[in-house]
Amino acid sequence: MTPIERINSKILDYNSLKHQLAEWKTNKEIIVFTNGCFDILHCGHIDYLAKAKTLGSKLIIGINSDLSISRIKGKSRPIQDEKSRQMLLAALEFVDAVVLFGEDTPYQLIEIVQPDVLVKGADYQEEEIVGYDIVKAKGGKVRTIAFLDGYSTSNIIAKIIKDNSVL
Repeated sequence: MTPIERINSKILDYNSLKHQLAEWKTNKEIIVFTNGCFDILHCGHIDYLAKAKTLGSKLIIGINSDLSISRIKGKSRPIQDEKSRQMLLAALEFVDAVVLFGEDTPYQLIEIVQPDVLVKGADYQEEEIVGYDIVKAKGGKVRTIAFLDGYSTSNIIAKIIKDNSVL
């Protein structure tokens, strides 16, 4: 398999995800799920996702569709289209699957995945995390991970705007 084929093999639709999950669950894999926009991939994302992977054996990332991001963050977002964001995340060696969702929250996707571990940033209380009820009901764990100081997509965008306003 070529590197690009390997990357593309990790980008799953809901049907492909269901088949992959069946295989992983048969093999007793510990499924970790997280989600986000991942609009401009940065060191903070890498740190967060690498730490999430250590909580299980398979890491699934749900990413907001372009339309979903626009509804949540405004018409100027996303910066990068959903295909680009999917490919960047799938290229990370510790990521096992990337799945696009079009709703404003990943609740329906979490119902499908039924993860053993649900992960979000430490800016959330565990009980506030979308899907908390699903994971807890099945005896799973909900974890938060502190963000790496100094890294955020909003700060990167602000810096680009500021730096370009002086040109």
